[in-house]
Amino acid sequence: MDLCDKKEIKALLDRHGFRFSKSKGQNFLIAPWVPRQTAEASGAAPGVGVLEVGPGVGPLTEQLALRADRVVSVELDRTLLPVLEETLAHCPNAEIVEGDILKTDLSALCRERLAGLTPVACANLPYNITTPAITSLLEAGCFRAVTVMIQKEVAQRICAAPGSGEYGAFTLLCRYYADSELLYDVPPSCFYPAPKVTSAVIRMTCRPEPPVPVGDRALFFRVVRSAFNQRRKTLVNALSNLADKETVRQAALACGLPETVRGERLSFEDFAALTKACK
Repeated sequence: MDLCDKKEIKALLDRHGFRFSKSKGQNFLIAPWVPRQTAEASGAAPGVGVLEVGPGVGPLTEQLALRADRVVSVELDRTLLPVLEETLAHCPNAEIVEGDILKTDLSALCRERLAGLTPVACANLPYNITTPAITSLLEAGCFRAVTVMIQKEVAQRICAAPGSGEYGAFTLLCRYYADSELLYDVPPSCFYPAPKVTSAVIRMTCRPEPPVPVGDRALFFRVVRSAFNQRRKTLVNALSNLADKETVRQAALACGLPETVRGERLSFEDFAALTKACK
């Protein structure tokens, strides 16, 4: 069966009585080059175990299974389980686990199902869980790389430079855990049903430590969130919920930052230095 052939997919889904769910953000791939290229970019290879999220009817799962030693796919929609049992019958190294990725202990899942293998994550993520899913995958701390297909707008936010309109707290959270690279766009015509936005594939190469030491991790993220909660405010005013303005002003000046600067202008290194100065 061609898992990217729209007619075959429709017949398959009709046979199983499947109905698309808007709340689950289901858009299935119908362009063969996309799962093939995404699997190749993910680092799937002998000695590697892949965690996949939301396999749909299994085109990406199939390509991952051709390359990696083992693939474990977490699927929330139980009505897709019999579909996947049929479409992946020829992939003995692929396993489907029913569950919610946002409620799953990913580290434990990797220890149990991908033992002895180098774990990577790869997924065509539903748009409605993109940010929390990426956060969970990065915070799990067990993947060598996370390669995901997401809304292009979010991919641009992750890779944004200081001072740009896309740059924000999520950019810095991702940068804390990984180096990110936007690989290629995926137009709406590559999906069934077609979404209203363009997607993009992004590869995030995880690292054991942030780019520079941040000192107090919890305080670092409090400073970052406060700086972007009201991004038109100056940094001194935006951080006034953490300390009095004079303390924040002195901390900024100690880091070589003008007191009128806005948080959107600060690099990761600036935020790390500011966190230490604030503490």
